[in-house]
Amino acid sequence: MREFDCIIIGSGAGGLSAALCLARAGKKVIVLEQHYVPGGWCHSFYIGGQRFSPGVHYIGSVDEGQGADKLYKGLGIANDLVFFRMNPNGYEHCWIGNERIDIPAGPENVYKALSARFPHEKKGIRKYLQLVQNVSSQIQEITKVRTLWDKITMVYRTRHLGKFGLFSLKKVIGWHIKDPLLQKVLNIQCGDHGLSPAKASFPFHCALMAHYINGGFYPMGGGAAIVKSMTTHIKRNGGEIITGQAVKRIITDVDTKGIAVKATAVEMANGEIIKAKHIISNADPAATYKLVGHEYLDKKTKAKLSKTKYSVSSLMFFITVDMDLPSLGLDSGNIWLIPDKDMDDVYNELAGMDIFELDELKSMFINFSTLKDPLSYNGREHVIEIITFIDYNSFRSRLERSGNYEAAYAKCKQHLKVILVKSLEKIIPGISENILQVEIGTPTTNEYYVNSTMGCVYGTEKGFWQTGPFAFPSKTNIANLYMCGASTMSHGVIGASYSGVKAAAAILECSEDDMLRHPGDQHLRIYDADDSTNWPEWLKQKSIERKRREQNRA
Repeated sequence: MREFDCIIIGSGAGGLSAALCLARAGKKVIVLEQHYVPGGWCHSFYIGGQRFSPGVHYIGSVDEGQGADKLYKGLGIANDLVFFRMNPNGYEHCWIGNERIDIPAGPENVYKALSARFPHEKKGIRKYLQLVQNVSSQIQEITKVRTLWDKITMVYRTRHLGKFGLFSLKKVIGWHIKDPLLQKVLNIQCGDHGLSPAKASFPFHCALMAHYINGGFYPMGGGAAIVKSMTTHIKRNGGEIITGQAVKRIITDVDTKGIAVKATAVEMANGEIIKAKHIISNADPAATYKLVGHEYLDKKTKAKLSKTKYSVSSLMFFITVDMDLPSLGLDSGNIWLIPDKDMDDVYNELAGMDIFELDELKSMFINFSTLKDPLSYNGREHVIEIITFIDYNSFRSRLERSGNYEAAYAKCKQHLKVILVKSLEKIIPGISENILQVEIGTPTTNEYYVNSTMGCVYGTEKGFWQTGPFAFPSKTNIANLYMCGASTMSHGVIGASYSGVKAAAAILECSEDDMLRHPGDQHLRIYDADDSTNWPEWLKQKSIERKRREQNRA
C-alpha cells in the first residue's frame, strides 16, 4: 500500500495547478487520471495529423500584470509558454442575423467602436462598461480582506457590487442599454458560461467580461501546451501522474452514525489502495460525492447536492478543411453566430431542441484554431472547432426512447454531420467541397472522457445561487477532503487553475498569494496571431519548418 501527502483525483487545470503548488512545497503528490492523457478539458487530441483542443478556445488577462500572467509566473511555468494575441480589432465577431459587429480589445476601444455603431447609446455604453469594470474589481476586493480596517471600509469599496449584485444580467443591462441589437452584442459572451441573460448572475458576467476586456489569447500548442508545462514541473518537483486508471471510491472514516468524517485513502478500479493525508478531487461535486458514497453523507451535503444544477452540455464539431480561410476574410477572432432575436429565446430553443428534428444549426461558436495558433498551420489544411449547446436530458431521452441506443447514437451523429455541412455552407460558401474530416463530440463524449455530470461543459450552472459564496467550497465538511475545478471558484482555464491554487493554499494553511510568489525570472511571450512582422526569428523558422514537413509528407 503506497502512501502520499496528497492525492489529486483528476488532472484538469485545477488538479494540475494544485499538484504543482503542493509538489513545489515539498509534498509527496500523486495525480490520478482515468483518461489515457492528462489535462481534463485542457487536453488536446489528434485526428488525421491535426490537433484539436476541445476545452481551450481563448484565454483572457494574459498581458503583463493581469490574472493569467500572474498565475503562470507564480506557478513557475510562464517561460515554457507562448501565447498568440487574437485579432485586437475584433477578437469577438458578433454575427447576429445579418448584422456583423466586432468587439475589439481594450475597454476604450470597445467604447469607441460601439459608440460609432450605436451613437444614440453613447452615454449608456460608457456607464455600463464602467459599471462592469467597477463590479469586477470590487469582487477582487472581497478576496483581499486582511485587516479590521478592510472590513470597516468594505461596504464603501464594494458599493457597486452591493447595489447591483443581486440582479440578473438582463435587468442590469436593460437599465443602461435600450437598443436590442446592442444588448445582444454586450451579452454575446453569455456563451462563455452557458446561461441566458435572464438567468445569468450580473456580478459573475462582469467578472467574465473583465477577464476578456483586453482581448483574447491562444496558447501555442493548444491546451496541451499548458498541460505539458504543468505536468513537466510536477514531475520535476517529485510528483507522480498516473493516467488510464480510474478511482473507484474515496475511503473515509465514519462516526457512530455512519457519516463520513475523514478521508484517508482511495481505492482504484484495479483494487489498489493508496493512502494520503489529504485528498483533492478535481471532479465535479456529484462525481466527487459519488466516490465518497451518498450513504455516508450528512443531511446538509445531501440537500445541497439535490438542489445543485449543472451547466449546459454541448455538441462539438472537429473539422479539417482544405481551404485558404484568410482569403475569405476570416481571422483569429471568434465568431458568435446567433439569430437576431431575444437571447433568452435563443437559449430556450437550444435547451429544448430535438436533434433529430433539426435541419440547421442556427447558433454556433466558431473557432479557427490554425488561425489562432499559426504554428499549427501546415500550409494547406485549416482546423475549425464549432460548439453549440444542447440540453442533456433532451439528448439522452430521445436516444433512449429509440430502443437501441448505440444504433440511434450512430444515426444521430451522421444526421448532425449533414446539418452541420448544410449550415456551414451558408457561412463559408464552398466549404462542403473542401471538408477533409468531421468528428463529433456529444454529451456522451463529455461523460466518457472527462467524467462530467450530465455532460456539462462548465461544471455547476453559474446562476446567482451557485457562484461566489454559494459555490461549493474548496474545503469540504469531510476532514482532509478538498475540491477544486469549475464548480468551486469559476470555470474556464484560468478560473479552474486558480481553484487548484486555492485548494493547495488551504492544505498548506497559507494565502493564495503565498503560493504564487516568484523570483521575477518568469516571462510570458506574446505575439500577434494575424501578423508575423514582429515575430522573432526562431518563431518564423518554426513556422517554415512546419510547412516544409507537410510538403515532404504530401
